[in-house]
Amino acid sequence: MDKSLSLVHVKLLAFDLLSLAQSPPDTPTFSRDGVSLSRAEVLGVVVYREHKPGRFLKFAVDDGTGCVPCILWLNHTTSPYFARQRPQGVRLIADVANSQASLVKLGTVTRVRGRITSYRGAVQITASSVAVERDPNAEVLHWLDCLKLARRVYGRPRS
Repeated sequence: MDKSLSLVHVKLLAFDLLSLAQSPPDTPTFSRDGVSLSRAEVLGVVVYREHKPGRFLKFAVDDGTGCVPCILWLNHTTSPYFARQRPQGVRLIADVANSQASLVKLGTVTRVRGRITSYRGAVQITASSVAVERDPNAEVLHWLDCLKLARRVYGRPRS
């Protein structure tokens, strides 16, 4: 049975995200046990941060099962991709991205949502939303959600 969850931000642990297979290669779709995925949500501690102002913020989120590389693009005002859009909208997107980038600090528990992408053969998340978690139970609740969803929705859980 071929299921698709490509329009949903799928909650995954780093171990599961990093073991996704790109299907077929050079496409924006990944699969886990026959389920098509293109968006994900991860939650963990920021353990790496590289900021290039006006270009990007690269960071890694560690949830205890592995480190997920993430990238948040900050080049909205200079990118040719956004040149066709209204300047007010582009400025708003750029302001939101810069605001989210300022939240990402080493040691903070952060929730990242975005597209699953591949860069130089490695899986990463191209972030569309970054939020700092203030609830001390957020990591445990995310783990429990991931395990429950893996069993009931995404297919068999990994051990």
